[in-house]
Amino acid sequence: MKRKNVALLTAGVVLALAGTAQAESTFVNGTGTLTTTARVDFQVTIPKFLSLRVGSASTTIDLVDFSVTATDVGSGTDVAGTGGDLGAGTVTARVTGNNGDVTLNATTLGALVNAAGDTIPWTQIGTTSSAAGLPAPTLANGTSGDVTVPGNLAGGRVVNQAAVWTYTYLNDGIVPAGTYGGVNAQNGRVTYTATML
Repeated sequence: MKRKNVALLTAGVVLALAGTAQAESTFVNGTGTLTTTARVDFQVTIPKFLSLRVGSASTTIDLVDFSVTATDVGSGTDVAGTGGDLGAGTVTARVTGNNGDVTLNATTLGALVNAAGDTIPWTQIGTTSSAAGLPAPTLANGTSGDVTVPGNLAGGRVVNQAAVWTYTYLNDGIVPAGTYGGVNAQNGRVTYTATML
C-alpha cells in the first residue's frame, strides 16, 4: 500500500514539474541592476458569421398591408402601406457579416393571388431604401435578381449596413376585387436570402 502511495506521489511530482517546464520563466541573480523577461503568446479565433434582419428583431414575421380606396383603383397613384415593424409600411433592414461583400435577393412563390385565382404581380410592390449601402431587391414572381451589400468596415471585410425599407403598392392597373396575399397565404410571403462567401 505504501509503495502505491509513493508511486502516485512520484507521478504527481513528475507531472507538476513537466507543467512548469512548459511555461517560460527566467531567473537572474547577482549585484547591481537585474533584468529578466518572460513571454506569453495570445491567439483569438473569430468565427465567420452572417446576420440578416428584415422587420422585427424577434421571430415575428411582419405584415405590410395595402388598402386601396375605390376611387383610386388603378389610378397609378402609389398607395402607402400599414404595418411593418416601424409602421406605415416600413421595416428595419440590417445585414452584418465578417467575410466581405454580401449578396441579397428575395423569393416569392409567384404572383399575389386572391380566393378567386386573380393575380397581382410582385412588380406592383415597390421597395425604397433609405441607405445606398443596403439596397432592397426588386420583388418578382419567383426569385429576384441579386443586389450587393458592400463591406464598409475593416477594409471591406466587414459588412455592417442598416436601412429603412419602405413598401408601396404601385397601383398601375385595375384588378378584380379581393384580398391578395396575406399571412403566409395566397403567395403573400417574401423570403429574403443573404449569402456571403
